[in-house]
Amino acid sequence: MPFKKLSSEIKEKLEDFEINTPTPFQISSIPVIKSGANIFCNAPKGSGKTTAMILTTMQKLKCKEVGAAPRAVILVESSQRAMELYDAFLAYTRHTSLRLYGCDERQHIELLKSEIFEGLDILICTPITMNKLLLLEGINTTQLKIFNIDDAEFLVNKKSYAAVMAITQSIHKCQYVIYSEKMNPNLKRFEDYFMEYAKKISIK
Repeated sequence: MPFKKLSSEIKEKLEDFEINTPTPFQISSIPVIKSGANIFCNAPKGSGKTTAMILTTMQKLKCKEVGAAPRAVILVESSQRAMELYDAFLAYTRHTSLRLYGCDERQHIELLKSEIFEGLDILICTPITMNKLLLLEGINTTQLKIFNIDDAEFLVNKKSYAAVMAITQSIHKCQYVIYSEKMNPNLKRFEDYFMEYAKKISIK
């Protein structure tokens, strides 16, 4: 079972939340994500995508802080979703040394830049904000291990899509995991760029 092969810190947290049985999506996706492959994860709402993302991101970072540059990025549609996801991650990471940062677009970009500079492990933000930070040399991508896109349907927005393309061109090597309800032509286009040879998990 996928949960049995996760770190002891993660399994303890799952026990605290009384989560004992993985969903069909988690059974299919967690081992593949853990393998390090790039992957498109397609499943409906309520299938456990967010929990799978949290668990596999923590597993990838070994539940420990390292260095100052982010080692995991989660791109989201909006600042509101960034804050929601920040709270969801915090519930699992609270008793680890992992450092989270959720970008609120209402804050001045220079403030975001200075706070990120203090050091973090997991960055949650919109593509447009992350691209601005890159242009200002306010974020270091050399240590990235996993790059998640949450509910990626929002990338029908041309500005967000273009920002993702710009961001990924600045990353040398990283695992990419894209979560959505269904595959669409915009997401499929990524196969010609940073999602070459990506695996696909689809639960209906």
